[in-house]
Amino acid sequence: MVADPLEQARAIVVLSDYTPFRVMEAASIYRQGWAPEVWLTQPGAQPESAALARLGFKVVGDENYYNRLVLIRLGVPKGAIRAMGEGAQNTAEEIQVIAREVRHMSGDRVILVTSKPHSRRVRATWRVLVGRTPDAVVRHASGDPYNPDRWWRRTRDALAVSREVFGLMNLVAGFPVQPDRR
Repeated sequence: MVADPLEQARAIVVLSDYTPFRVMEAASIYRQGWAPEVWLTQPGAQPESAALARLGFKVVGDENYYNRLVLIRLGVPKGAIRAMGEGAQNTAEEIQVIAREVRHMSGDRVILVTSKPHSRRVRATWRVLVGRTPDAVVRHASGDPYNPDRWWRRTRDALAVSREVFGLMNLVAGFPVQPDRR
C-alpha cells in the first residue's frame, strides 16, 4: 500500500472499479483544493453488459453513473467532473489513456486515486509506462475496507493481493499477458 504526498495537479483521476470508495477519496482531495477537476476513467467493454443486452435487458447506467452521483453529493460541481472518452481494459491501458490526456491538456501532474492493494502496482505501472513527465501522485481510498494486516483472512482481500502479485509479475515481465478482447 502506498500513498504519495499530495501536490497541486491538473486533475484528480479516479481509476475504475471499487465504487464508491475511490470516488469518495477523490471528492475529499478535490474539496481540499489540490486540483480543479475530477476525471473518471471509462472501463472497457463489459461482457456482462453485452450478454444482458442480448437477452433483452436494458442495462441501466454504468459505474460512472454512480461515481458522478457520489461526487456531486460530496460537493464536487458538475462542471468539474469529466468522463474520459476512451475505455480501458486494464491498469496499463488506463494509465496510457490518462497520460495521453494529461499531455494533451498540457498538464504536468495528476493525482491517481485507486484502492489500497492496487496502489503499489499503479505507481509502478505509471513509472514503467510514463516515467515522471507527466508525474503522478498515487493515493489510495482511505475508506477502502481492505486490511493489509489481515489480508489472508478475507476472501476479497486475498483475491486482491493475488491479483496485484500477478499484475506486478506481468509488469516486470514486460506485459506478456494482455487483456481479453471480446
